[in-house]
Amino acid sequence: MVLPLEFAVPKNVLFIMCDQLRWDYLSCTGHPTLHTPNIDKLAARGVLFDQTYVQSPICGPSRMSFYTGRYVNSHGSTWNNIPLKVGEMTLGDHLRPLGVRTALCGKTHMTADIEGMKRLGLAPDSKIGALVAECGFEPFEREDGLHPNGPRYARNNAYDRFMKDRGWPDENPWDSVANSAEDDDGNLLSGWFMDNADKPARAADEESETPYITDRAMDFIREAGDTPWCLHLSYIKPHWPYIVPAPYHDMYGPETHLPPVRSEAERADPHPVYGEFMQERVSRAFCDDETRTRVLTAYMGLIKQIDDQMGRLVAFLDAQGITDDTMIIFTSDHGDYLGDHWMGEKELFHDASSRVPLIVVDPRPEADATRGTKSKALIEAIDVVPTILNFFDGADLPHILEGHPLQPILHGQAQTVREVAISEYDYSMRDVRRRLGVEVKDAKLTMLCDGRWKYVFAERFRPMLFDLENDPDELTDLGANPDFAQECQRMERHFFDWARRTSQRTTCSDAWIAARDSIYGEAKSGILIGYRNEAELNDFLAKEDKQPKPIKT
Repeated sequence: MVLPLEFAVPKNVLFIMCDQLRWDYLSCTGHPTLHTPNIDKLAARGVLFDQTYVQSPICGPSRMSFYTGRYVNSHGSTWNNIPLKVGEMTLGDHLRPLGVRTALCGKTHMTADIEGMKRLGLAPDSKIGALVAECGFEPFEREDGLHPNGPRYARNNAYDRFMKDRGWPDENPWDSVANSAEDDDGNLLSGWFMDNADKPARAADEESETPYITDRAMDFIREAGDTPWCLHLSYIKPHWPYIVPAPYHDMYGPETHLPPVRSEAERADPHPVYGEFMQERVSRAFCDDETRTRVLTAYMGLIKQIDDQMGRLVAFLDAQGITDDTMIIFTSDHGDYLGDHWMGEKELFHDASSRVPLIVVDPRPEADATRGTKSKALIEAIDVVPTILNFFDGADLPHILEGHPLQPILHGQAQTVREVAISEYDYSMRDVRRRLGVEVKDAKLTMLCDGRWKYVFAERFRPMLFDLENDPDELTDLGANPDFAQECQRMERHFFDWARRTSQRTTCSDAWIAARDSIYGEAKSGILIGYRNEAELNDFLAKEDKQPKPIKT
């Protein structure tokens, strides 16, 4: 392969994403007992963006924003398994024309727009069809990490073969080995049940999902050789099922656990939507202290396992001699309430759910001045695509990409890239909507955070408002307090400004439109509107021919 001139020295990007990793469950972000030295080393080599919010606090839409660089109501994949429509540009679509091999090892939660592909005649097994169906990634190995028995979720045959080669004859080793324990009598204890979370998985460490997909990432890097690449290494963990192999299963006992962040006042008169989410089964389960303790033991072990794999991975890059040519991005698709605010899972906008860790290691000398620093800038998940594109010297595409490249901060040229971070959630697919009696079209929440205030616009209901300066734990909702009506109105204006943006005109840039001279261009092409006679037309054309014309960009 002949490399483009700008890749005389190949550049690479390792885009690492965990699933359901909270922003505050790393030692570099402040956890006092969960030590993650290898992730901390990444932070020491780059910038830790400490105020990063996802565009939706649930897997599918969050990831589609990460991969498109666009807000949820722009790309339209508003909930899990709602397809990303054909035609949405993704990271791979931007990078392939630059000569960059863009591949996946792990999870995307992508659902293909099969109907749209049929309409356009794109066969899923064709080269273009496969890329469209896989969110623009070359699927080196897709491992979405949920393979229960039954027809709904596709199995990863490669992992099944790997486990059989390891001596596991089980029909579904993901379910019965990697995500199950075993009692003294040989009975299976499913990892789906939270009571089993503190027991060791039947799989050995090296057989479980996190080391397995790390190995596959290494296989890809070896195969890619000198071709510039962007690899999305996407771990399913510490997402449920909450279960982890020995020795990680008992590394973090109750004495290492943080108490839940919650107050009785939150349950006294909650916002209607929040109140209904507190009644979900998973929320009630996390309110049981014994259950929470078991889950936290596994959750922290799963993170420690990921950290150990980060150590292996960086050592591998060093051995390959490509560390100094590789940008590393480490993040998560959303958080996990873990019993905070009387909640389980994610889906609402407290920091436990919507805020994620983000570390960016730019290997270039321009980033030397900011290495090891922590940025308080408001960052969004949609900033990842333009940051990667900038690294590969790609063009700015503000008519398509709604995020901002982070190089101005990484290179010490700016302190921030935006005033407000925005996240969206469509709860129409949840039973909460039915219990509230809300129509599908109104089951929407939009969060705006300016660093001090976090505001949630809720269709059909009052807003929520939190003062992060005086109430960093987000225990007091001020949305119904008339003393803070002015703050609500100010944030609502931010919401109104954002909602009026142009987001669907992705085929022509503002610069292209600004460079057009529509009157002169129409007249030159024979479209004659408003001229009284030929003499008037000729007079206009003669004058315009003498005027300097704007340069198109």
